[in-house]
Formats: sequence, C-alpha cells, structure tokens
Amino acid sequence: MRNYDLFCNPGKKIAVLIDPDKPSDKEVMALAAEAHRCQVDFLFVGGSLLTNNGLDNCIKLIKSQTDIPVVLFPGNTHQLSNRADSFLFLSLISGRNPDMLIGTHVIAAPYLKLSGLEVLSTGYMLIESGRPTTVSYMSNSYPIPSDKNDIAMCTAMAGEMLGMKLIFMDAGSGALNTVPNSMVSAVKESINVPLIVGGGLRTPELAVEKLQAGADVVVIGNTLEKHPDLLAEFVSAVHNAG
Repeated sequence: MRNYDLFCNPGKKIAVLIDPDKPSDKEVMALAAEAHRCQVDFLFVGGSLLTNNGLDNCIKLIKSQTDIPVVLFPGNTHQLSNRADSFLFLSLISGRNPDMLIGTHVIAAPYLKLSGLEVLSTGYMLIESGRPTTVSYMSNSYPIPSDKNDIAMCTAMAGEMLGMKLIFMDAGSGALNTVPNSMVSAVKESINVPLIVGGGLRTPELAVEKLQAGADVVVIGNTLEKHPDLLAEFVSAVHNAG
C-alpha cells in the first residue's frame, strides 16, 4: 500500500516529527521503539535547518526499530534520502516567495525522480502563531494571519485545485499558539484531500481539538523532545478521537 493511501484511510492519525539535528542516536532509537510500541501512524523526519549530515543515519536508526512509514519533511532541497519511504514535496502556498513555491522544486525534481521515493505533493501553509518561527524566517515569507479564515480557506482550495494531494497547516516549531480551531474547520470544509495540522500541540487535549475541528493527521514534535513519556497518551487520545 502506498503511504498516500494511509493518509486517506478513515480514522484520525498521528505523526511524530524527528529533527535529525537534536536527539542523540540513543534517543532516536528509543523514540522509534516507543513509537512502534504505541502504534504511531507516521514518522516525519526533517527540520528547517540541519547543521550536520545525520539525516541518513537518523533514518537508518529509526528503521532498525520499527516499520512505521518514514516520511521526509524537508526544510530544503538538500534534505533527501532514499532510505525514507515518502517525501512531502512542500510548496509554500501561504507565502509569495517564488523559491518556496516552485524554485527549489525544480532543483530537487531530477533527484526525486531517481530516488524511488513516493512523492507527495503538499500545499504547505504557515499560520501566524504569536511569534516568529524558524520556518518563517528561513522561508523568507509571512504566515497567514490567525484571524483570516477566509484567506486560509481560499489558499487551501487553490492548492487542491493545483493538484496537491495533501494540505499541511503549520504554526511552526515552538509556536506560542496553535492553528485556530475555527480555521482548521473552515479549511477542512473547503477541501477534499487529507488535512495535516502541526505546531504548538503540547498536550493530547490540544491535538484532539484539531482533530475534532477537522484535521486528519496531527504532528507532534518539540513536546516529545522534552516529554517522551507523553507519547502513549498522545497516540491513545488521537486514535480514540475518531
């Protein structure tokens, strides 16, 4: 089965984001093993800025512990590894930076064609979260204001009409505020492709709120770096949400 089919299957899902720069090898293996035990749906790997060459090794360590699909969540075109299973081909449709809309994609396309990775075209939408985030700085773009549901809705519709298979709404790493529930609902009601929501989901309750608002997949990252013991609680809450 393609991983895209897993995104489309009924039921709410959870993705754990692993930044290859941050955990030690031991911590990566421990998190992957715990994710396997808890039945996490996806493992996203990537970051806005990687300062070492640990991407391949990180994926190798993950795969030594679990067969959970590993999906690359790239911050740039250099974050490629054919050890992964799928690649989120992110187009930053919330911004007006041409490099993030199509420019870097042209550079990456021939490598992706040869890689054998399942390429998932993804409309990536940054949502204002109360303070600047790494991804907004690195992408040189402004997020959609958190009180502009109409802009978010129309942006997501345009992404789907352009042929994108997934829509990903992200408040960014270290967000003060999550994507508003009303915005999640407005976007979900306007599209027919799976909706991913991430950024600032520090508690299982916040994750469930996004799922009840319409998200199909929630992404948990920074919180688990500090509190890996919460993973089982997150997974249980998500899978019981529908």
